[in-house]
Amino acid sequence: MEGHDKRSPATGAEALLLGMKASGIDYLFANAGTDFPPIIEAMASLPSDAIPTPVTVPHETAGVAMAHGHYLVTGRTQAVMFHVNVGLANAVMGVINAASDNVPVLVMSGRTPVTETGRPGHRVTQIHYGQEMFDQTSLLRDAVKFNYELRYPEQAGEIVGRAVALANSAPEGPVYLSLPREPLTEACPDWTPTQTARPPATPAAPDATAIETLADWLRAAKHPTILCQRGDPDGALGEALAAFAARHGIRVISPFLTRNLLPSDHPNFAGYAPDAVFTDTDTLLVLDSPTPWVAATATPPDGCKIAHIGPDPHFARLPVRGHQTDLAIHADPLLALAALDTALDTPLPGAETRNAALTDSATARRAKLKEIATRPAADTMSAEWLSHCVGEAMGEDGIVFSDLGILPGFMDLKGPNRAFISPHSGGLGWAMNAALGAQLADRDRLVIAAVGDGSYMFANPVAAHQIAEALELPILTIVKNNAMWNAVRRSVIGAYPNGAAAKANDMPLTSLSPLPDFTQVAQASRAHAERVDRAEDLPAALDRAIDIIRREKRQALLDVRVAASDAH
Repeated sequence: MEGHDKRSPATGAEALLLGMKASGIDYLFANAGTDFPPIIEAMASLPSDAIPTPVTVPHETAGVAMAHGHYLVTGRTQAVMFHVNVGLANAVMGVINAASDNVPVLVMSGRTPVTETGRPGHRVTQIHYGQEMFDQTSLLRDAVKFNYELRYPEQAGEIVGRAVALANSAPEGPVYLSLPREPLTEACPDWTPTQTARPPATPAAPDATAIETLADWLRAAKHPTILCQRGDPDGALGEALAAFAARHGIRVISPFLTRNLLPSDHPNFAGYAPDAVFTDTDTLLVLDSPTPWVAATATPPDGCKIAHIGPDPHFARLPVRGHQTDLAIHADPLLALAALDTALDTPLPGAETRNAALTDSATARRAKLKEIATRPAADTMSAEWLSHCVGEAMGEDGIVFSDLGILPGFMDLKGPNRAFISPHSGGLGWAMNAALGAQLADRDRLVIAAVGDGSYMFANPVAAHQIAEALELPILTIVKNNAMWNAVRRSVIGAYPNGAAAKANDMPLTSLSPLPDFTQVAQASRAHAERVDRAEDLPAALDRAIDIIRREKRQALLDVRVAASDAH
């Protein structure tokens, strides 16, 4: 990359691509259209090592999710580019997911040419009229940190550098560039900037007075708890949290998890549900968690002191967030934990006693969960058994991406960043394509996508399987198949437990029957595919699929019949 930093770009498209590479972008996931000729010509003209590697994606949601998944395992921002407003419309759900998960993605789309004749890149087809909008950026403005429409070719590299720096500055998130054909096609002037990259802002350090206040609260606490829903791609926050909690005898919970932080067997880890521990918590430390609890179901007790720490502890992008906040510390969570540990100096009073009780509680909780998971199945296997078996199959460093596919509490996760759960935005179809992005980042790692049957269909599986075969990404897709929108069914029962819909033999708008044969969808792209009906057959099916992935570097799919549950 350094050898090409100062190359003078010939066109706006060349400036754009060179700017991306200079800003550290490795891949450009793209679904092309009539706005792409200058981009494609620039790709063919420039040295391949001077630009991001172009990756063809046959559906836009797959492209954004691949960039999302790649970031989660590498910490490196990637780029996507799509066809004007229609391609951007398909991509918006993925952008919403990235925004919810604070994942930086450089999102770009063409923009219909403004001019009808005369200028390079002018309109040449009827769709250049039909696809123009007064405000194309309005499709996703609410979900991005920064947006800009390119005006001149010489701007392209600098605008990319600014956009990527903003995307990677905490709180991280997607950014958007709208790219009319004219400035991409036009020649760059001789004075076009060639130094375009810039660093993200450094992480925010915590206020010393606020840290001392929090340290005093913890010294006085009898039952302190830390709540955290997601870590960083390097796993540094998870490792620091594990050590901090053990040193000071603090319980840790991860309700509504999106990226796991602690190994399942950490003695201070109390699981993924707040209900059981909120009753006696007197000091609660919330680390960068947008939805620490749902007020209607479980809240900390009266008198509990609550501190929120994060790059945006009030989560300004959420219109309504009424969680109790007694102290809001604007800081990187990792720096805040280190500062808090220094302020405390010695282990908290009662740490040894609390650790002994937490160890006993964690051991009992895990034993109970294992007993539930391994309980002999009736006619159809349980989601708990499925999750247990997936956890066993993952081994020491396998990772799983889930769209309503697994229950992390029934898995044995060996460390941080082993389970990635769909963002709270709930844009389904994310997990399978995010798994493809993670597999692209590490081709030798076992990468699993565990998805519900509806989530599998949302993933545009024909496109996803085609990508897996074309790029030789041997992910394992596990479809938890209960032939219904079970989350919708449970929501209706929760709202109207004695209502007509709950009593109906066939609840409206929830059935997915008759389902297509998912194994044939996968086999159309030469995947290994099996249907698993019996609980006892699942471990062997997982072994066969993983063996094929290891030996043949070929993707696999298991269609697993699972009983519907009222609990999850």
